[in-house]
Order: sequence, then structure tokens, then C-alpha cells
Amino acid sequence: MIRSFREELRTTATLAGPLVVGHLSTGLIGFVDSVIAGHHGTRTLASVTIGTALMWLPLTVVLGTLMSVPPAVSQLAGAGRRNEVGPLLRQALWVSLSLGPLLFAYMTLVPRALGPIGIAPEIAPGTTAFLHGVRWGLPAFAVFLCLRYLADGLHFTVPSMLLSFAGLCLLAPLGYALTFGAFGLPELGAQGLGLASATVMWLQAIALGLYLARARRFRELELFGRFDPPRLGEIRALLAVGAPIGFTVLMEGSLFIFASLLIGRLGEVPAAAHQIAINVASLCFMIPLGLAEATTVRVGHAVGAGDHPGIRRAALAGFVLMLGTQTATGAALILGRSAVVGLYSKDAAVGALATSLIAYAAAFQFPDGAQVLSNGALRGLKDTRVPMLLALVAYWLIGIPLGGGLALGAGLGPRGMWIGLIVGLTVAALLLGTRFVRVSAPRR
Repeated sequence: MIRSFREELRTTATLAGPLVVGHLSTGLIGFVDSVIAGHHGTRTLASVTIGTALMWLPLTVVLGTLMSVPPAVSQLAGAGRRNEVGPLLRQALWVSLSLGPLLFAYMTLVPRALGPIGIAPEIAPGTTAFLHGVRWGLPAFAVFLCLRYLADGLHFTVPSMLLSFAGLCLLAPLGYALTFGAFGLPELGAQGLGLASATVMWLQAIALGLYLARARRFRELELFGRFDPPRLGEIRALLAVGAPIGFTVLMEGSLFIFASLLIGRLGEVPAAAHQIAINVASLCFMIPLGLAEATTVRVGHAVGAGDHPGIRRAALAGFVLMLGTQTATGAALILGRSAVVGLYSKDAAVGALATSLIAYAAAFQFPDGAQVLSNGALRGLKDTRVPMLLALVAYWLIGIPLGGGLALGAGLGPRGMWIGLIVGLTVAALLLGTRFVRVSAPRR
């Protein structure tokens, strides 16, 4: 038993390693955006803060919906039905292709709501420019996610890691040039960061598609070997699992997005300070997110193979690894917060507030890691509808009302909102963890 658990730990860590690095590279894209915007000006940073929040509102739904692909693929692989992986991908691509135009339309229209939702007038023009720039890359992002999740479900996570890192390396100089007007390019401010991000999204999608089409290890699957029209039955099956995941991810993501929008009502300094803290916290979140995705694949593989003890063993391995990583990130946030804040902004008022907020981010490392791991394990079981309802309770009936009340009603400002975030994540961790224990119990 101990030996098999050690092997599971090793397998999960090996699978999760590239996922974590890839997610960290993706998270560092937000870091690069914030650093470039912060040095361009506090107003630019605040504009990108609100723009990023509004961008991720629909992206969380797309990301979650396509999360039905890894457990479906891993269960097919575990059951020895790899010949069904190619047809599954082609139907999943129809889903992602249909989501792209919806994303573009949303990003075109949502700036009209900035005034009615109370975003400070000095922030709105930059936010609109950022959204109108980044919208051109969102259809490519949906396709990239679909392709990436296929490779992840087959235990091959290196391509997404390499492409995420390559995107980061390209975004830094391109984003700087378009924001500040370097190398003969026009100075576009927040819009430049949006256009740079869109360019990177297209290059990543094209590169991953070409790799999967040509790589020897995927040749037997005939991923693009023929054209399949949309099959409503198969698409409906994907959406039956993916739509609740999308809604669950939206509930979690909207917890932070809504927090940013509320704080945006308080002006430039609170919005900029919150963006720094939430960006650092989001970067730390990439580690348990990668572990959760690896856990989804391992649990799904055990389900496909009919290995019931392996289901809980895979989940336990993920939780053990998560406890180690969250301890490290929490300590790093407490010890290094002043130095980290200095990378983002030289504004003394912004820096002082951001430093205090990062202490709150350190406090929710454990509940955040526990809730995402529990959700990942449940997705491996294709148990998504009840977790969706649990997320609704934790995030929207507890976290947001409490945070909003403390921030605006009690006058605690951004600190009150972060207390609400911590409570919401803690409740989610308890509810989702209990749910996994119940549904993974041996049947008599």
C-alpha cells in the first residue's frame, strides 16, 4: 500500500510538473502585463486591472466548459479505448469554435457597461482600449485550450508548458513596445497590452495544432485524420459534464472578478493595490491548479481502469503535494511581500496598501488549494453538478456578500473584500472535500 502510494505521488508529481510550469508561465503573463502597466502609470495599471477582470469573466466559463475534455480522454485511455480519442477531440473542437465568436462579441459590447456598474470615469477609456485589443485573440485561446486539454488527458503535458513559456518570452518585449511606443511602434498604453496578448494567443494555438498534427506519439490517434461534422449527441455529452464545470469555475473566478469591480469603485489607488495583490495570489494559485488538473487525469484514469482504490489514492497524492506547495507559497508571500510589491509600482500609497493585502493572500493559500484539489478530484469522477451548487453557496451566498459588506458597508475597503474571499474559499474547501469523500466511498 505504501509503495503504491509512493508510486502515485511520483506519477502525479511528474504529470503535474509541466502543468504547474505552464500555468506559472500563463500567470506570469498577467504579472508582465501588470508590471508594464504599472510603470506606464497608475491609471494604466487600474485600467488593465478592470479590463482583465472583465476579460476573465467569460473566459472562466470557456475554460471550465472545456475541462470536460481531460477526464473524458483519461477515462478512454484508462479503459484501453484510445481509438475513440480522435473523434472526441473533433467534437470538442466544434464546441471551442462556437465559443470564439461569443467571446469576441462580449468583449466588443461589455465596455458599454463600465459607466452603469460604477467604474471610475478616469479608468474607463483605458479599460475599453485594453478589451478591444485583446478580443482579437480570444477565439484562438478557446481552440488552444481544447488542444491543450487533449494532450493533458493523455498524460503528455510538456507541449503546453513549452508554449506557455514561449508566449511569456514573446509577450514581455512585444507588450512593452506597444505600450510605451518602443522600436518605432506607436505608444498605445493599455490597448498595446491587449493587442500583444491577442498576438500571443494566436501563435500558441497555431503552434500547438501543428505539433499535435505532426507528432509521432499522437499519429495513431488520427486527431485530424478526417473531417467530422458536429454530432449533437456527443457534443451534448461533453456539455453535460463541461457546462456545470464552466459554471463552477465562473463562480470561483467571479468571486475575484467581482471583488476587483467593487474595488474599482473606490478609485485608482485601491484598484491598483488590489490588482497587485490579486495578481500575486493568482500566480501562486497556478501551482495547486496544475496539481488539480493532474489529479483529474489520475482519478479519471483509475475510473476507466476500474481501479477503485486508485481513485482515492490519486486524490490523496494530490492533496499531499498541495499541502507542501501551499506551505511554501504562504511563507514566501509573508517574507517577500515588500520586495514583490516594489516590482509593480513605485507609488508609495499603492505599495503600502498592496503590501498589507498580500498578507491576506497568504492566509487563503490552504483553503484555496484544498478547494481546487477537491474540485479536480470530483471532475475525474465526472461529478460536476453538485459541486456547481456548492460553489454557488460558498462564493456567492457567503463570500461576495460578506466581502462587499465589509468593504463598502463597514468601511474596511479592500481589506474587507479580502476577508470575504478567505471565508468563501474556506467554505468551498469544506463542502467540496466532504463531497469527494462521500462519492468516492466504496459501494456495498
